[in-house]
Amino acid sequence: MQPMLRTPHPSRDPQPTAKASSLSHLIFERPDLELAERFLTDFGLVVARESADILYMRGTGSAPYCYRVHRAPRARFVGFGLCVAKEADLIKVSQLSGAAAIEPCQYLGGGQFTHLSDPSGFVVEVVYGRAQASVLERRPPLTLNDGAEPKRVNATQRPPAKPSEIIKLGHIVLEVAEYQKTCEWYTKNFGFIPSDVQVLPDGSPLVTFMRLDLGDQPADHHTIAIAQGFTPGYSHSAYEVVDADAVGMGQRILREHGWKHAWGIGRHILGSQLFDYWQDPWGDKHEHYCDGDLFTSEKTMGVEWASAEAMAQWGQRMPASFTRPKLTTENFFGLFRSLRHSPDVTLKKLITMAKLFG
Repeated sequence: MQPMLRTPHPSRDPQPTAKASSLSHLIFERPDLELAERFLTDFGLVVARESADILYMRGTGSAPYCYRVHRAPRARFVGFGLCVAKEADLIKVSQLSGAAAIEPCQYLGGGQFTHLSDPSGFVVEVVYGRAQASVLERRPPLTLNDGAEPKRVNATQRPPAKPSEIIKLGHIVLEVAEYQKTCEWYTKNFGFIPSDVQVLPDGSPLVTFMRLDLGDQPADHHTIAIAQGFTPGYSHSAYEVVDADAVGMGQRILREHGWKHAWGIGRHILGSQLFDYWQDPWGDKHEHYCDGDLFTSEKTMGVEWASAEAMAQWGQRMPASFTRPKLTTENFFGLFRSLRHSPDVTLKKLITMAKLFG
């Protein structure tokens, strides 16, 4: 049976307030910046700037940084940044309810920015006019012999044994209780386009993969994904590398350095990325990926059934631990509040999710 979506959102907004042009950075708080730097360096990011209280990490692309860590008493995910290409869009965003006044951006790269919170409480920094950085040197993709027409003769493959070179921050996946409000907020205010949605047996959405609206320019299958949860939380973030060997070498290096593996290597069904997931010292998941799908704005939304098997074309079945929530007092009270107040969280839905992914 063909799956059907039985809720108003996700849906494309015909006249969004503004259009985001890129996912610029993530914002974390950590009690130990040195430990954070050690993991992120092994993962493949490069220190762009550091001080006693803030660590900036970057990839090899032109973004001045893609990962900002503030020293704080406890570890938490704060939010992320979006770039807009037009000053008029920044002004429109600054006029939204709860947005701060536009001011010079004090963080690396400068420009002007405003900030606000989405319906699930994540901070969103919106930046215009950020300066670009010099592109760092990285190895080119390996030349592969495909069995039909040789492309590499009298030559060997010897990729360097070092951390994966991150090209860019690719996407962020958020878990939310207020699913409908949060999806609508991103499509209405930043022009995100739903690429695919996975639905439960009753037709209610579980995960929406949303891409930037770049018109005729191809955009990654998803830049933000919204997943139904029982309390707001960070699921994972993903970083593009040059090819499959970079994914594999990243796994080797991270294993040798003693970091905790989460899931992979495999290939996703929705988005098609070749993936591998790792946990940082605080249990937050970070993904290496390559070879993702690219869509223009004309591509319509797909609807698919949700299941653990639907998460990958091949490789290890997604482990139950990958989606299992952290058992904390804060999450317990968050579940209680959501069951009482959120129209998107019901006991029946939670039981269905547990059966599908348990």
